[in-house]
Amino acid sequence: MPVTGDVKAVDASQPGDSQVQVYAVAPRDDATPNEVVDGFLESMTSDDPRFRTTRQYLTKGAAAAWKPNAFITVLTKAPTRKDRPLRGIDRNLTEVTYTLTGEKVATVDAQNAYQPVAPTGYEQTLHLVKEEGPDGKEWRIDHVPDGLLLGQSDFRRLYRSVNKYYFAAGRSEEQPTLVADPVYLRSRTDPVTGMDTVTQSVRSLLAGPTDWLRPSVATRFPPGTALKKGVTSLTPDDRNVLKVPLDKKADGVGQRSCRMMASQILYTLKDLTSARVEQVELQRSDGSALCLLGTDQAEEFAPDGSSSGPDSQYFVDDKGHVERIPGSTKGSGIPEPVSGPFGDGPVRMGAVGVARDEQSAAAVSHDGTSLYVSSIVADEGLPEASVISHARKEKDRLSTPSWDARGDLWVADRDPGNPRLLWLPGGTGEQQEVAVPELGGGRIEAVRMSADGVRVALLVNEDGRNTLKIGRVERSGPASARKVSVVDLRQAAPQLTDVTAMSWSGRSRLVVVGKEQDGVQQVRYVQADGSTSASGVLPGVNQVSSVAAADDEQLPLMAATSSDGIVKLSPGDNWQTVVKSGFSLVYPG
Repeated sequence: MPVTGDVKAVDASQPGDSQVQVYAVAPRDDATPNEVVDGFLESMTSDDPRFRTTRQYLTKGAAAAWKPNAFITVLTKAPTRKDRPLRGIDRNLTEVTYTLTGEKVATVDAQNAYQPVAPTGYEQTLHLVKEEGPDGKEWRIDHVPDGLLLGQSDFRRLYRSVNKYYFAAGRSEEQPTLVADPVYLRSRTDPVTGMDTVTQSVRSLLAGPTDWLRPSVATRFPPGTALKKGVTSLTPDDRNVLKVPLDKKADGVGQRSCRMMASQILYTLKDLTSARVEQVELQRSDGSALCLLGTDQAEEFAPDGSSSGPDSQYFVDDKGHVERIPGSTKGSGIPEPVSGPFGDGPVRMGAVGVARDEQSAAAVSHDGTSLYVSSIVADEGLPEASVISHARKEKDRLSTPSWDARGDLWVADRDPGNPRLLWLPGGTGEQQEVAVPELGGGRIEAVRMSADGVRVALLVNEDGRNTLKIGRVERSGPASARKVSVVDLRQAAPQLTDVTAMSWSGRSRLVVVGKEQDGVQQVRYVQADGSTSASGVLPGVNQVSSVAAADDEQLPLMAATSSDGIVKLSPGDNWQTVVKSGFSLVYPG
């Protein structure tokens, strides 16, 4: 028992404590309306199979009609029951109405997709009547909305984020790339289906991508493919082989398609099971093997084009030259100038973006006016500028450039008179303006492409504040006349009122630097769907101007600060200074 330190309030169920289990308790005989409402709300937070006990708080008609898996409403805290002014229950009373209130922060739809909302007031009514039971009339709820109503702590305890994987649409057959599609699934056995988390994940994968991602991805599973009837548990064998029995829809697929299907399952389950899945065997409806794929064979489909991705970092030194900090696989970690005009050229640079193959880079001049693209492994002269901004003020000119896995280059021109998001095919192609129809009056301040090239993170300035938004990249038309647009913008960090820097960190997670309302600067992880990562807020670091993270979450998080220079945060460690001076720090991408 602590005897010193501050006193702080805690929730009844601590966030992230997955070991806590709530057992549903049936209503007692002659339960009061208050007890029925409270028991029903508590029972919703349990692992009650098929919610059989939970339904006992409902009338027979309401119990048959209620659909708990329709969607989930997430509140900041458990819903508050507005107390009825009933000192003693009137025996002649036959109906009562209660109002449930709270602050809604998100919903999870029938596809298990998380959708954050700006905190808004929530209000819902429950209607109770007296229904004839075995022991006389009992209070029961006869009007209840579909779905579950959970506070954040219970939601995090009961559900976990899982990345499903689908192939980026429009990629050639020789260069398929997997794209993460995050959903929230039950951490243990799903009360409605009786499936464990592994089986839920495969079932959700087979059901197809969420509506938001669907236009830009495709699946290799034939339409309508499902697990063989009656399968509720999938467990790797003693050789870490997971056998997945499919129905007749998949019986006739070819080997190439089957391998791609298996890679979708492998990556979906990669970080999910405690027993590591080394191979996936897909089975026909008669139980015969369709194909077998191991983790090493699945690397050709990796979301970032490789199993781990590059581990070097790049930055601009105080002389305006681009330097590389070799990663653990490439050297001592001591900064060294890159080759070519960016390493020791005539133009002082202010920002840099390095292609994922680390052969070339794009750099913006120190005054933000010009964007250059050049090799960083061969000595050559400085080419002509690929993009020029005509903004009067330096802060209104070009942003830090970003590359996707296709080798395309992206940059924002922040000119108030002509704000544009620009796309350069192959990095050296002619610049093209990207349509962002939902931008409204906002202006793009920064752009970061995901490794798969399907999603883009944008810092959008609206009313003097930067908000983080995720958009879906859509490409149309033939390669010679390709049109690109960014659509369906959604908030990725609604809890932060002002975001100053961000970077992708893994395949469906971002690290952001920002402030909550009336708060101080903090560095934290958020999921691409807008949910808060279990990793939460990171150790504090002062005056961060930029942040960089890798696709491989085991690599250090890097940050450029105005007080301590360039610092890094390795897993399980504290921030450490790497270079005393430098800015525009990036990993390739």
